[in-house]
Amino acid sequence: MAMTVSQRLARAILNGFDSFFGDFQNITLGAQARFERAAWLAVHTAMADRLSLYKSKIAHVAVVARTVAGEQVHDTELWHIAKADYIELLELHDNYEIAQTFFNSVYCYLFDHRVIRDRVGFVLSSERPSRTLPREGIVRSYTIDGDYRAYIEKSLLDSGFNVPFEDLERDVTRIYNATEKILRHRLKRKLKAEILDSLFYRNKAAYLVGRIIDGNESLPFVLPILNRKNTEDIDAEQQEPALYVDTVLYAPDEVSLVFSFTRSYFMVDASTPSQYVAFLKSIMPQKEIFELYSALGFGKHGKTEFYRRAVWHTRHSDDQYNVAPGIKGMVMLVFTRPSFDYVYKVIKDRFTPPKDATRDEVKAKYKMVKRSDRAGRMAETQEFNHLVFDRRRFSDELMAELEREVPSQIEVRGNALIFKHIYVERKMTPLNLYLKTASDEQIQSVMDEYGSAIKQISATNVFPGDMLLKNFGVTRHGRVVF
Repeated sequence: MAMTVSQRLARAILNGFDSFFGDFQNITLGAQARFERAAWLAVHTAMADRLSLYKSKIAHVAVVARTVAGEQVHDTELWHIAKADYIELLELHDNYEIAQTFFNSVYCYLFDHRVIRDRVGFVLSSERPSRTLPREGIVRSYTIDGDYRAYIEKSLLDSGFNVPFEDLERDVTRIYNATEKILRHRLKRKLKAEILDSLFYRNKAAYLVGRIIDGNESLPFVLPILNRKNTEDIDAEQQEPALYVDTVLYAPDEVSLVFSFTRSYFMVDASTPSQYVAFLKSIMPQKEIFELYSALGFGKHGKTEFYRRAVWHTRHSDDQYNVAPGIKGMVMLVFTRPSFDYVYKVIKDRFTPPKDATRDEVKAKYKMVKRSDRAGRMAETQEFNHLVFDRRRFSDELMAELEREVPSQIEVRGNALIFKHIYVERKMTPLNLYLKTASDEQIQSVMDEYGSAIKQISATNVFPGDMLLKNFGVTRHGRVVF
């Protein structure tokens, strides 16, 4: 039987997703070779190329969708049927949840981010297939029974590098000494270790991620591995690649910082990303699912998961949106809810003097930050178009501010308040407000952090134009972020 228009549309979108995912994986698969060769310029080029993939693939699939559906392409009834056909196609697809976000993206591209509802897309939840394929193993398991050094050495050698460690015995000894301080009496018991089979590559480092299991307790750990070709005081051309373990991270907060929203995305060979997300969530339960998908490079699905989390949180709270605390920005209007861990930022229609940039220039800066190293010192943002809120949840003060500062960016339809363009960012305490209640010790620590932030951002070839304290935030870890 010939396929219907809706079936052809669904098939075209899934083909597009599979093509995107294949290209995404192919770029990712080169991460180990780039790291081993110390090809740092190629690392940044690959990251930029991978970030560009999604948008270009969506545009390509949209052209195919117009061809397949013709004049019906903007008929929401066709998309309602195509959604059902798409769910059927995903019945045995490993990455159904990311594929459903891809469906949403094609729809939003064709409808200019308007009128997307669960009837025609996967908005409030993923549609889990009724059947699923068996999950592949993603961890290497080790039993640690007395000889902890042997386990450390084997876990490093099992990582599969094609270049040698500079001094494996030295690294094993250092890891053992650091571990002994953390585990102490536990080393005398029979322990189990699980290490993710694929390493995490970012910039000039590879990260081995795992956990040690002692009965019902679990201790996460991360081993950052560097290439000796990083050393700046030796001519890199004359230097042979040699790997070494830089440190051992056991503290949950330290492990969490590796996956922070202030750092660029990892490249990790995960054929089923949801499995890696589930493992990471198990060792970092305080991390949101959307943060972990974003950390793996699936920023669009991270946005989908964030939206679902935000809707859920709004429905389970009753506090109002208000102007965010702190000195008002000259470029952005910022608002939030007290119980929510994120802020919303809207570019003003008119900037406060002496600011004389344009809206497009501001958007370009945000895009630049998203594509840059970020060095653990610049906050990532999620960008949304036509994001809808409940007008009744907005305070009178905030509504007055919106109507005064960003009238071109808002539209009211009954109880719906629509923002044509908006950013979302992790909530932090503005540095100037933090200092007002900080102790002398906290002031000394945070100002040292402030200087480190400027230095580390500058090392990535980014320099903050305004070093005003209000433009920096303090995270829950006490780090200062631009």
